Amino acid sequence: MDKLLLEKFTADDFDNYYTLVSNEQIMAQITERAIPYDEAQKEFETLLANNAVHERFGQFKLFERQTGTFLGLGKLEVTEKTASSAELGYILLPQYWGKGLGTEAARQLIQIARSETQLDTLTAIIDPANVASRKILTNQGFISKKFFEYEGLPAELLELTIRIRRDDLAYQRNFT
Repeated sequence: MDKLLLEKFTADDFDNYYTLVSNEQIMAQITERAIPYDEAQKEFETLLANNAVHERFGQFKLFERQTGTFLGLGKLEVTEKTASSAELGYILLPQYWGKGLGTEAARQLIQIARSETQLDTLTAIIDPANVASRKILTNQGFISKKFFEYEGLPAELLELTIRIRRDDLAYQRNFT
């Protein structure tokens, strides 16, 4: 049985979101700074708009299934309803780090992605110094694709192929 319960963020969930993005320890791995209240409100509005793009994808609150305790955020973000790729991500409150919950969040998000036949790949962008997050992703089959700068910060793009289309196989056979 899954340890985590995932529910999409709604307009009533700003406090949970702000608990995450205002935490300096968490945000050191993401933006290298805590997000101020006004900026967090704007980002939360963007999150809600993105959640409306697709009924199965977006950003989710993570709860411990047995206790209902809020643990963090997980995302399968698409930019359009018919997208063939989604960005996977997760944020946990520091008191839940090192307990296997990041792995569990990634596993459940990958399951959701695989249940939707439109997705072919998942991507994840991490701080290259975040060894724990990199380990979670590579253990789930993600492969490092490139290192680059993202919003002025060092970043690593990892990718997981979740579905190979028949037309992709035919194309590959013609050129191998």
